[in-house]
Amino acid sequence: MTNEINASEVEIRWQETPNPFALKFVVNKSLKDEGKATFVSKEDSNGLPMVNSLLDVLGVKQVYIQGNSLTVSHDGQMETDNIVDTVKSILKTRMTIHDPAFRTAEESNEAKKPQEVDRSNLSKELVEIEEVLDRTIRPGLYADGGDVEVISFENDELRIMYQGACGGCPSAMMGTLDAIQNILRHELDNPNIIVIPI
Repeated sequence: MTNEINASEVEIRWQETPNPFALKFVVNKSLKDEGKATFVSKEDSNGLPMVNSLLDVLGVKQVYIQGNSLTVSHDGQMETDNIVDTVKSILKTRMTIHDPAFRTAEESNEAKKPQEVDRSNLSKELVEIEEVLDRTIRPGLYADGGDVEVISFENDELRIMYQGACGGCPSAMMGTLDAIQNILRHELDNPNIIVIPI
């Protein structure tokens, strides 16, 4: 079922992010009711017209959606004002046919609901790491249109993947990375933890 709204009802705010090649857009309507989604190609988009149109914009490399916010990562080919105007236009016209209840292929293959994070299969250390990130790091990343995914933790090496605006962001590779590492070392009382972005 799609949003039953008119384009005139769609209000959009945009903001820069710490990543000079990512712009965050906040809409007064839900873009994704549950979970989050990252799209880098039309094959990923499950035929979502709004995402397909965004990926057609010159220089757009990634679209990240969570709740009522959307982050567009680009390669700098277009001026910021042109990207903003184009994305706003797409959001206004495509929100009328967009289905915020969409599920990614990965979510469709899962039995659980996306917002219900099942950590029962994780090691004790990974559960503790996820809880620390949820409490200390992720709120700030969400505010900037990004997130961090834990890939693995072995031999005191934590491998992570940045998502949304955080992917390719100079701040994420420097300051944020140091903050994650220092917070985890302190919270888990383990000075040997090394955080490695992949």
